[in-house]
Parts: sequence; structure tokens; C-alpha cells
Amino acid sequence: MANNRTALITGSYGGLGTCFVNIHAETGGDLILVGRNPDKLNVQKAEVEKKYSVTVHTITADLSLPDAAQKIYDTCKEQGWTVDYLINNAGFGGQGDFTRERTMEQDMSMIAVNIETPTRLCKLFLPDFVARKAGKVLNVSSTAATMPGPLQACYYATKAYLTNWSNALWRELKGTGVTVTCLMPGAMQTGFANAGGLSDTKLFANAVDPMPIAQDGYTGMLHGKLNVTSGLPGWQKPMMTFAPMFPKKIMLDFVYDQQIAGSAKT
Repeated sequence: MANNRTALITGSYGGLGTCFVNIHAETGGDLILVGRNPDKLNVQKAEVEKKYSVTVHTITADLSLPDAAQKIYDTCKEQGWTVDYLINNAGFGGQGDFTRERTMEQDMSMIAVNIETPTRLCKLFLPDFVARKAGKVLNVSSTAATMPGPLQACYYATKAYLTNWSNALWRELKGTGVTVTCLMPGAMQTGFANAGGLSDTKLFANAVDPMPIAQDGYTGMLHGKLNVTSGLPGWQKPMMTFAPMFPKKIMLDFVYDQQIAGSAKT
């Protein structure tokens, strides 16, 4: 049966974002694609419309800017596009010592994209969802949310915020017909590692295919799950189980070692 729901997906032409787009389009659902590069958006729009015979709209927006969320929301309102599923997929990390290597702009942009814009989007769209007594949100977090991340200090912290905030919203929205699901992937084979300077670290040595992770997240969203953990390669699976039992300082040393550039070769 065709899906008459429209999904708004941020970071739509990235690795995991592309997976979400294809999964939703395959069900017959229409799409609103959001990203910084209008050319990439237009190429993706044409490909998806041709392959799946669905309607695809695009919104060009820099999610690191404080007015991005309002621009996205206002565009949907002005065009008469109803959003049924909000998938906050866009996000980025970046390896480096907070004090000596990471710039102010890098970390403030990361906080804006990973925290501020998803928060603003939910603040804008959730009242409409609640008024309709229907709507689903999927926030893409990370297994990084469960621990501090030296050499990715801000990234791990942004994902801790995203997870805790999503879980709180899930409870606040109970009984409204609206759900917020948090997807917590492990290391994936996407552009994230290269963009963040992490491709030659131990952390990404066993990175996995993003498609099954996207499918797990999408299915979890449809069922209104609280958290979906998926795609844990190598050491990450036992680490997630035993992490709460490790002394914090030992854990910090271990995570630090996993994220040293060049460590995958040693």
C-alpha cells in the first residue's frame, strides 16, 4: 500500500541521509530534502522522482545558521507542504584536541547543526504534529552519546544532549499521537569519517554499511520506539554493554586512544 506521508529529511544527500530518502521513497512517500548545496539537492530530487515516482521538494539551508530552522518551517507553511515525519539526520563531528587544535568556528558550527537546529525544528513542527494528533520525529544521535569523547569532546557532548532531550520529549508527548525516536548508530561507512578526520582511527577501522542502520531507525520511528541502537562494529558492542561498569578515567583513556589520527595503522 502506498505511503501518503511526507518526510522532511535534513542532510538528505549524505550517506545515512540518502538511505533514509530511498527507504521512504520506496514506500511511496513524498519528500522534502534539506541541505546546503542546491545542485546536489536538485540532482537527488531528479533521481528520486524518476526512480520512485514520488513528489520531492527541496529547501536549501545552512543548518549552522540560527535562522535555518525558521526558514525551513516558513517555506513548508508558505508552500502548503504538510510534514508527517521529521528526520533530523544532519550532523557532523571532527577529531582534534579542544584547546590546541579545534577552532571556535568548528565547534560552534557543530553545536549549531547537531543541537540548535534540531531543537528549533522540533520547537516549530511539534505543535503542528500535536494539533493533528499525528506525526513522528527521528533524531539521529550516536552511541557516542553514552560516554565522554576526548578528541571529539564537543561531538560526544552534542549527541548526549540530543539523546537525553529526545527521550524527554518522548515522555512529554505520550498520549498525543506523536512520538520522538532517537537513533544511535555505531561507526558507519559514510562521509562522516573523512569529513571529521577520523577515517584512519581505530574507531572507524570496522565501520559498517549505513543502509541497515537507516532501516532500523526508520522502522523504529514508525513504531514510536524510544531509542534504536544499530550497527555496532568490533569493540563497540561489548563496550556499550560494559561501559557503565568501567572506571571513568580508564574509559577516557580508552576512547582517547581509539580516536588518535593514524591509530588504525598501528
